[in-house]
Amino acid sequence: RKNLAKTSATPGKTQLINHFEVVSGDHRWYLVDLPGYGFAKVSASQRKSWERMIGEYIRERETLGILFLLIDARHRPQKVDLDFVDKLGEWGVPFCLVFTKADKETQKVVSLNVNSFLKEMSTRWEELPPHFVTRAEKGQGRDKLLTFIERMNKDYARHQSESKA
Repeated sequence: RKNLAKTSATPGKTQLINHFEVVSGDHRWYLVDLPGYGFAKVSASQRKSWERMIGEYIRERETLGILFLLIDARHRPQKVDLDFVDKLGEWGVPFCLVFTKADKETQKVVSLNVNSFLKEMSTRWEELPPHFVTRAEKGQGRDKLLTFIERMNKDYARHQSESKA
């Protein structure tokens, strides 16, 4: 839905944790948007503050089902993204990769960048996380991503009911 959240062409505009309640049928869950950590044009001290806040938030969320790491598909693998993925592994945080902005580059370049990222990850990871390539203009990847989220929500609900029993 347009205008649901503020967006900006300038990296680093999201400086707070934004919560969105999603109601779908009888299911209710939350989507939480965290500040980016990569290309924001902010001071080093502000960046460190965000890193601490993000790290604490992620590690302390008992109800975190999965983290979606958004990666700009227009770029070759970035050290900051690969380092963050490794931190998620160290923390034991379940995550998947969502390669975004694939409509702003040729399919060949996007494919090369995504495959390079996954190849770089495979040098340090035994098993790669789920990943999706999305194109906002045409909605590509949207249905697969929503299906994945629906499956995760069902698994989470089943796990919650089993742990209560």
